[in-house]
Amino acid sequence: MGTQVAEKVYVAIGTDPQEGFSTLEWALRKWSSPSISIVILFLHAANNTSKDYVYTPLGKLPANYMSDERMEGLRKMKEEENDKLLSRYKAFCGKVKAEVLKIEKCNEPLQKLLLEVISRFRITKLVMEITLMKSSSGKSHGALSGSFHIHHRKPEFCQLFILSEGKLVFLREENSEGFIEDDQGVRANGKGTLGDWSGQIKPNEKNLCPTASSSMPSRSPDQWENNVEEIESYFHQLISLNSDEEGPEAENETLWNGPDVQENKSAGDTVEMLRIKIGRARDVTKSKKKEAKANVERNARAEWAICLCTHRSEELEARIDEEIATRVDLKKELDNAEEEVCEVRNEVEGKKGKLSSMLELQHELSNRLQQSSLAKYRVEAELDKAVTKRAEMLREIEEWRRQRDVLQRRIEFCKEKDAIGMANRLTDSGFECKEFTAEEIRVATDDFSERLRLKSAGDSTNVYRGRLNHAAVAIKLYDSENGLSHEDFQAEVKVLSQIRHPHLVSMIGFCSEPKCIVFEYMHNGCLRDALFYAPRSSRGSNLNWHARVQMAAQVCSGLAFLHSARPRPIAHGNLNPSKILLDRNLVAKIYGFRPSWYYLPNMESDFWAFGNLVLQLLTGRNWAGLVDEAIVMDRAHIIKVLDDGAGKWPVDLAVELAGIALRCISANDGPPDTELSMATVKREIDLVRKKAEEIMAGREHEAAAEGGEEVEDSDVPRVFICPIFQVCF
Repeated sequence: MGTQVAEKVYVAIGTDPQEGFSTLEWALRKWSSPSISIVILFLHAANNTSKDYVYTPLGKLPANYMSDERMEGLRKMKEEENDKLLSRYKAFCGKVKAEVLKIEKCNEPLQKLLLEVISRFRITKLVMEITLMKSSSGKSHGALSGSFHIHHRKPEFCQLFILSEGKLVFLREENSEGFIEDDQGVRANGKGTLGDWSGQIKPNEKNLCPTASSSMPSRSPDQWENNVEEIESYFHQLISLNSDEEGPEAENETLWNGPDVQENKSAGDTVEMLRIKIGRARDVTKSKKKEAKANVERNARAEWAICLCTHRSEELEARIDEEIATRVDLKKELDNAEEEVCEVRNEVEGKKGKLSSMLELQHELSNRLQQSSLAKYRVEAELDKAVTKRAEMLREIEEWRRQRDVLQRRIEFCKEKDAIGMANRLTDSGFECKEFTAEEIRVATDDFSERLRLKSAGDSTNVYRGRLNHAAVAIKLYDSENGLSHEDFQAEVKVLSQIRHPHLVSMIGFCSEPKCIVFEYMHNGCLRDALFYAPRSSRGSNLNWHARVQMAAQVCSGLAFLHSARPRPIAHGNLNPSKILLDRNLVAKIYGFRPSWYYLPNMESDFWAFGNLVLQLLTGRNWAGLVDEAIVMDRAHIIKVLDDGAGKWPVDLAVELAGIALRCISANDGPPDTELSMATVKREIDLVRKKAEEIMAGREHEAAAEGGEEVEDSDVPRVFICPIFQVCF
């Protein structure tokens, strides 16, 4: 339901506070509903001046007496007085909603202005004091005629409420003659004066002025302005009464000093003459009574006029004293102003000299500015050329990058194709692997020199670095006494020779006596050393977050290949960072798996180991409680402990990797997940890897667009680096 719109009652008020508060009080008594809002229609003069005089606190003064500054000060003072009066009006309304609408009175009649306001704002209720029209016209008859004018020409939707001294009156017409009537039926002719109407509305009120001691303090300067015309009319009335005093006296003398009664007249004539004189005496007595009554009224009116004039004279004397003091102050201010003018003149003369020197400097600076502008135009032209050239270079760089990406994808595709083809050929041809002689093995390892031994692999094996056919190889030597039997060794060689995958360490050959297997050499060692023991600076440059995502995808690809082997899947069983080797291009390959007849294959252990490996890649930590802590934490908490040595991880990618790791770790704890397989994990990891490549491509593009900075060497795949600059063994 919509809110109810409050009905507006417009109350027309002038600058007389007594009249304004009386009108507002009547309106608030008439409409006390909360759905009513009062709009104070404040009528004020556009300025307090006319052509011949100016309204000041001292009264009317000639217009040529006031300066422009004084006029502006009077205008501001009048505005402040009006604002204070409006604040009092609004406060008088109390809890009733009130707003103010200021209307400036121009030269046009007030009744015409009010009719325009009624039509413009579609005023439905208008309350006004009848004396408001008098204040605009200055005449009592004009106030009544103006009220009748508004009453006749107002729109039908507007209700007009006219008050007189706080009472509601009504305008009537009868026999083509207007009259006004109050709510008690008292009438007055519309052609009478406003004073007569006020006397008829309030016949019991005394219009006489009280004593000066009781009434003078309550008078305001506006009261004199409102009664000045009545005082003038009373003055002219006194003059006319003085000129008419001689008529009645002459008439009385004629009445009583008439011709004497002739002695020779009869008694009847004498009686008749006396009767005539007695009748005349009665008439004179009646006229004297009326005159006495009129004299009483004139006496009261005279006392009122004397009282008002006395108070006015006292006010004028006080204001004259104030004006004299003001003139003295103004004279002092004028003298001070003249001294300041002299100082300003001297200062202006000094400023003129400075201005002339500054003009010369300005002319010189203008010439320099023109030269600078020409140089600026030349530099801007060169800059435009440089920008165009830079844009062309960026386009070329982008094209080279696109070609590099295409070439890299082709190289990876060819590597996988060659590895798959090699595996297929070995599978089709059966056991085809090169067998090296004992002499070749001893020469390659410098007779198993300790200098070339990489480590002791445990299980009665040692790993040596060597060179066969000018290529670096890793030779795994089995202990002849505590090692494998000849049949087990041949079976392991056969299985390893049949397995080929880009992310499994490839077997190159073997030697039956001594028992050893030759693998491809991984130049960057194991992932454990690169991730946990390498210096932090080199670790951050080589194993950034993008390289770690690639390694996780590569290890997952190798595990998925082993788990999908036929006729029986192969489980690694001991997957950890030391079993992940890195070649010269930081490609991860799995090492150390055995055929399944050595032990019972446990695929869940590979899932757990792979999840642990991904967590180590994310956090850079290597401790036994990492898995337990990861199980307690969710993926959001894992993001807080990411390895900052890998650079700024993309949060979305890190969250996805953490989720995959937690799924793999939880495979051992709960019931077996039939949907979880290494092939499924591989698809999820591949999606993460593609997103990582897109992010890296976007960052390279942004870097090139911002300043064409070169990409760090660590971000360039080593396949694009000349082999001469790569470390060879």
